[in-house]
Amino acid sequence: MARGREQPRYFGDVGEDHLHMSNRGLRAKYDVTGRFYDFLDYYWERQYRVWRPKLLADMSGRILEAGVGTGRNLRHYPPGVEVVAIDLSPRMLAVARRRARNAACDVSFALDDATLMRTVPDASVDWVVSTFMCCVMPDELQPRALEQMARVIRPGGRLRLLEIVYSKSARIRRRQERFAAFVEKVYGARFDRETRRHVAENPDLEITGTRFVKDDTYLVIDGRRR
Repeated sequence: MARGREQPRYFGDVGEDHLHMSNRGLRAKYDVTGRFYDFLDYYWERQYRVWRPKLLADMSGRILEAGVGTGRNLRHYPPGVEVVAIDLSPRMLAVARRRARNAACDVSFALDDATLMRTVPDASVDWVVSTFMCCVMPDELQPRALEQMARVIRPGGRLRLLEIVYSKSARIRRRQERFAAFVEKVYGARFDRETRRHVAENPDLEITGTRFVKDDTYLVIDGRRR
């Protein structure tokens, strides 16, 4: 733990009544999956942990991580930043709070729905980052989440999303299709979400670049608040 760094803070639960109705089932799913999430994710995390430092290295100021999950990103944020981490699953957030003890930056937590963000004030963060949240979120809810992201980012502030999409390679696509039913059942995730389109259609956000970190499946979407 960095000398002088604050202990992770927790600002409480927005409550079941403050979840979007479609997300109540997702919270229930992750409150079960959260018990063994890191075990299930171990195979994929071996490659994700190589990417995480590179994805987060250029961030500064106050950062909102939407859908922090079990907090795998937290130890990779640069020293000196302030991270506000939200998730809708109490069980996942409990793991993230423990993991935050090894972060080099200040971290605070709130149990919140990314489509509502009741705990995050307007224009209060310099960055929003989210890894694999939108591939879990149904397409009909993604515009709501992006509206909230745009609301909380300061003008000129930045956005970075990491998502997984179907490959155009027949070989890779076949492999993804073999896992698709399992991934949706356990994680609620799908490879056919249209996150890039939803970002492009938000009038307050501008896509500044896209790139793949592996094959044509792991997609990074960079953007900014207009």
